[in-house]
Amino acid sequence: MEKVQGEMEIERWERNEEMSDAEKKMIQETWNTVYAKCEDVGVSLLIRFFVNFPSAKHYFSQFKHMEDPLEMERSQQLRKHARRVMGAINSVVENIYDSEKVASVLALVGKAHAVKHKVEPVYFQILLGVLLEVLAEEYTNEFSPPEVQRAWAKMKSLICTHVTAAYKEEPPGDGGGSSSRSSSKVTEPFPQT
Repeated sequence: MEKVQGEMEIERWERNEEMSDAEKKMIQETWNTVYAKCEDVGVSLLIRFFVNFPSAKHYFSQFKHMEDPLEMERSQQLRKHARRVMGAINSVVENIYDSEKVASVLALVGKAHAVKHKVEPVYFQILLGVLLEVLAEEYTNEFSPPEVQRAWAKMKSLICTHVTAAYKEEPPGDGGGSSSRSSSKVTEPFPQT
């Protein structure tokens, strides 16, 4: 069931379209509804992510061996990580009109995952795709209009572009002797707990 896309796909993700003010407003409005239940949505997101893409669990020592979705749902470590993922997305949504702040927040996430956690960048794309699936199912009324779906597709692209940019930079103290960061293997979507 699991299919992880290769590096060729990353280049396609990096071509993000500019969001209009109307799209930014739609994102903030729909996100406000979602963020009211951030932990529940985050837990649903991570459970679906780990069930559909079990290789992602490799990067999480605390839930690496969990197979049962009910066990995952009860895990305090998974709940904590769900809050962190949702908090990171919330920071982007809150600052959506400030492109420098968005770039700064996502650069920190990207660098932590590229350098510290060694997460393959493809997992960000996968995680955000799963997020859009969960939102479309759990918030049908809010996410069914095509213009909302387009706005969130642009948001997904924006996040992926900024996060994966960190994989192209040489890590601090590397001395230029290692291979390109874009060939790194995926680790985890947002900082580990």
